[in-house]
Amino acid sequence: MSSPHPDNPRLNVCCAVLTVSDTRTPETDRSGQLIQTSLAAAGHQVGAYQILADEPAQIQQCLMRWTQRPDLDAVILTGGTGIAPRDTTYDAIAALLEKTLPGFGELFRLLSYEEIGSRAMASRAIAGVYRAKLIFSLPGSSNAVKLAMQSLILPELSHLVGLLRPSATDLSP
Repeated sequence: MSSPHPDNPRLNVCCAVLTVSDTRTPETDRSGQLIQTSLAAAGHQVGAYQILADEPAQIQQCLMRWTQRPDLDAVILTGGTGIAPRDTTYDAIAALLEKTLPGFGELFRLLSYEEIGSRAMASRAIAGVYRAKLIFSLPGSSNAVKLAMQSLILPELSHLVGLLRPSATDLSP
């Protein structure tokens, strides 16, 4: 599949990784580890990593803190995107996004449907922009993370970050 716009292959993206879970630890966080290794393998950096309980206020506070950091371009979250009572990540993220990327969730669910069938409809994966930073919120399943990273996030990360970074040639007020 060809790309409609050439990307700068040297665009180094620095991401934060947030795992939302009431039970995971750094040793058992397979999805958070997978995000980090996928980013590194693609030549990107991980500038922050944390595990938080599925508490909306804590998730929002972390996101607000990280989006103030000038070195971070994107935040990738994993966990809490289902419909169980403790799955509140979607609600916490959706309330903050200034722009959404509806195509991300739509494509993710389509690709998930091809792998797992109708259970894909329960995913509330979402992406968008908050404070000029890309935000991706993925399910906690390591298979879902692998699918999103390989098929959607890594192929477009440099392009999307490039769109959000101030251009040196844009001198308008």
